[in-house]
Amino acid sequence: MGRSLTQRLVFLTLVAVLAMEALIFVPAVARFRLDWLTERLAMAQLASLAILATPEGALDDDLERELLDRAGAASIVLRRDGTRALVLSALVPKPIDATYDIRAPATFRSMLDVMVSLNAPEGRHIRVIGRPDPSSLDEVEITLDEAPLRAALWLYAQRIFWLSLIVSLPTAVLIFTLVHFLLVRPMKRIVGNMAHFREDPEDLMRVIQPRSRVSEIADAERELNSLQTQVRDSLRERARLAALGEAVAKIAHDLRNMLASAQLMAERFEASRDPLVRRVGPKLIGSLDRAIALCESTLRFGRAEEAAPVTRRVALSALVDDAGENIFPEHEPDAAIRFENRVPPEMLIDADPDQMFRVFTNLIRNARQAFESAGRGGVVTVEARHGDACAEIDVADDGPGMPTRALENLFQPFRGGARKDGSGLGLAIAHELVAMQGGRLTLASSTTRGTRFRITLPA
Repeated sequence: MGRSLTQRLVFLTLVAVLAMEALIFVPAVARFRLDWLTERLAMAQLASLAILATPEGALDDDLERELLDRAGAASIVLRRDGTRALVLSALVPKPIDATYDIRAPATFRSMLDVMVSLNAPEGRHIRVIGRPDPSSLDEVEITLDEAPLRAALWLYAQRIFWLSLIVSLPTAVLIFTLVHFLLVRPMKRIVGNMAHFREDPEDLMRVIQPRSRVSEIADAERELNSLQTQVRDSLRERARLAALGEAVAKIAHDLRNMLASAQLMAERFEASRDPLVRRVGPKLIGSLDRAIALCESTLRFGRAEEAAPVTRRVALSALVDDAGENIFPEHEPDAAIRFENRVPPEMLIDADPDQMFRVFTNLIRNARQAFESAGRGGVVTVEARHGDACAEIDVADDGPGMPTRALENLFQPFRGGARKDGSGLGLAIAHELVAMQGGRLTLASSTTRGTRFRITLPA
């Protein structure tokens, strides 16, 4: 049997047709056997009536032998009116090996008798009792050699076999044609399209277009179309991200140089006698240091991955203050959008301060931008507490909540932006930085009454 689906279907069709013929073979041969024996009984009955019609039943030996030959019997016994009379008999009677009464044949018994007859040895003689004419009360009993019956049965079985084979071949050809056009050709088209798509996945013209009328094949084509479209979009997005990464690396390189120059100039603020300058100067220098470190990190990211965190004991409240002042430099108590640091002053965490500063900066900036986009005021708060073997930090606001698009693509760069012109990079970066420190950044809640992000860090 071949390995192709078509060859296997043709083979299985032939087997199925022959199996069905086999199921009806034995009953058909059993019926043929009963008809054959009934015909012999009918010939024997005619011979009996001919004998009874002659004066005193006198017939010469040649005529009696001819009547027995035509009936295919060795002896004929007629049962009439309760009497049993031997009408004709061969000169040398032979012993009887089996007796069959076909006056009221049972189907299962007839099938067993067929199997016995087909496999009986040579020289077997049988007795058959039956009523060849249902309208008559006469019963006929004959004895005969079973060899002609067995030969007729085998010949009939051969005819059934060849007839079954003749029927099964056109059936197999028909099924082959239907399967080839309805199943094999569409499958070959799908396989060919997959190979064609693999050569250039970014080519829109290579995406399969569903056109099959068979529902199962059409479903497969639609799923393949969806898969190829997603792969193509993913590859295009990766190419766009690669180009964007290269551009960002170039910008970060030049920006680092500019910030380094600004840092040198900002260091002169330390010598100033102006109280405001002396207060703001260190914060400005710290912001420039972080900006330069971010540019260097961006350049490293273009070559490898985000730098591994350097964990140490950090005063969380002071770190949150620095991030809050970076986003809310005015820090006015009566401002429309306010920031509140509710972290206990004594709370310490084990984290990378620079990376956590970036995490808080991104989350607080997103909260402020959500208020500004909605054109309303509100409060951005940071709360923290120690849990079981962990520290939980919540960055929350009472703003309008996140849009559906942002919720569906949360933490996905260039997809999960909450604002119309947002890129979603802030949340993606924060999520990655927290995960690198063994923690989790999750969206605790987002409703029309506000949004709450939760950072969980190992204690």
